Amino acid sequence: MRRLVKFLAAAVVVVAVVGAGFVGWRLYDRDPEVSAADVPATPELIARGAYLVRAADCAACHNIPGGKPFTGGFAFTLPFGTIYSTNITADKETGIGTWSDDDFVRALHQGIAKDGSHLYPAFPYASYTGLSREDAVAMKAYLFSLPPVHAPARPNRLAFPFNQRWTLAFWNLAFLDEHRFRPDPALNTAENRGAYLATALGHCGECHTPRNLGFAMEIGRQFGGAVAQGWHAYNITTDKDYGIGDWSDQQIADYLSFGHAAGRGSASGPMGEAVGYSLQYLTADDTRSLVSYLRHVEPQTGVPGTEVDPAPGVMTVSSSWAPGETDAGNELGRRLFEGVCASCHAWNGGGRETNYAALAGSQAVNDPEGVNLVRVLLSGGDLKTSHGTAYMPSFARAYNDAELAAVSNYVIGHFGGKAGRVTPELVRERRAQQ
Repeated sequence: MRRLVKFLAAAVVVVAVVGAGFVGWRLYDRDPEVSAADVPATPELIARGAYLVRAADCAACHNIPGGKPFTGGFAFTLPFGTIYSTNITADKETGIGTWSDDDFVRALHQGIAKDGSHLYPAFPYASYTGLSREDAVAMKAYLFSLPPVHAPARPNRLAFPFNQRWTLAFWNLAFLDEHRFRPDPALNTAENRGAYLATALGHCGECHTPRNLGFAMEIGRQFGGAVAQGWHAYNITTDKDYGIGDWSDQQIADYLSFGHAAGRGSASGPMGEAVGYSLQYLTADDTRSLVSYLRHVEPQTGVPGTEVDPAPGVMTVSSSWAPGETDAGNELGRRLFEGVCASCHAWNGGGRETNYAALAGSQAVNDPEGVNLVRVLLSGGDLKTSHGTAYMPSFARAYNDAELAAVSNYVIGHFGGKAGRVTPELVRERRAQQ
C-alpha cells in the first residue's frame, strides 16, 4: 500500500511539473501585444477597412436575414448549446462603440472583450490572432464609420460548464497559438499573401479543418474537410481524389469569385454565403494569391467512397433532355427528378439555362450520405454574384422525407456514380435542424 501511495505521489509530481512546464512554455512562446493610441480614421483607412471586413467575411456571422448590418443574432448551434453573435456596430450600449483600438485588437488576437470576459471560439479569434495590428485597426475604423445600431445581444443557451466563460482561459492556454502571421520563407510573396488570406483574415480553416475533442482545429489535418453548422465544408487540400488537387487554377478562381466552376458544381449553404458576402469581392491579385497558396496545402485523404467522379457512366451517356438509361432500382427518385429537377439541372450534368444548375463534378452529389444535397433540397439556395444569380426553391414543404430521400439517392447515383445512403430518417433529422 505504501508503495502504491509513493507511486501515485510521484505520478502527481511528474504531471504537475510537466503541466507547469507546458503552461510556462505557452505563456512564453507567444507574440506580445503592442499598445498604442487610437489611430485617426482617415478616408483611406476606412476604405482599407471596408475591404478587409469583407475579406474576413464578418457579415456571414454578424448579419441575419432581415436584420441590420453587423448587429449580430446569428445562431451557432453546437453540441453543447447555442451561441449568438453580437452587435459589432459602434453603438455605445449594445455594440463596441466604447472600444479603443487596443480593445478591438485584443478581442481579435486573444478572444478577450473590453470588459475582460472571454469570447467563445465560435468567434474565430484562433485564426484572427494572425492578423496584423494595422489590418485590425483598419477594420475597426470601417465598422465605426457605419451608423451605430442599438441591438442587445441574445442570451446564449449553453449547458454547464460551457456557460462559464472563465474556463476559456484554459482553452486559450491549450489551443490558442497566439502569433501574428509569419511569412514562410519557402513561399514567394504572392503565396504568403494567399496564406495570410486563407489562415488568418479569411479563416478558411474554421470551417474546412476537422476539430478535436476540445473543439479546436486539428492543424495537422488543415483544410481536410469537416462538418460546420450541419453542412460539409469539403476537403480543399491538394489531394486529387478528395480535395481540389485535380482542379485547374481557373476552376478554383471561378469557384471563389463566382460560386461556380465548370465541371465542379456550384457553391451552396455557408460556402455560397462566403462567396456572396466575401470572396467575390477579393481583388484579382488576392484571388490569384489564394489559389497559389492552396496549391501548396498538404494533401489530406478522405473517407473511401466519397471520391469525386466528374463523369460517371450513366450521366455521360445521357443527353440534356433525356437519360441514357433508366435506374430501375429507384423508380420514385427517377420520376421525381424527371418531373421537378430535370428542367433546370438536365440529365447530362451540364445544367440548363444557367451554369449554376450543373451537377457534374459537384462534391455534394458525390457524397453517399447526401449531407449538403439534402440541406439544399430542404433550404433552397439564393446566391448573388457579379457573374450572375443562382436561385433554387426549397422543397421542404412540397415533398415528404421518403420522397426527398429517394430523389437524393437518385441524384447521387446518376450524377455521382455511387449508391446513395440517404434514408427518410436522415432527412427527418436534417429537417428538424433547419
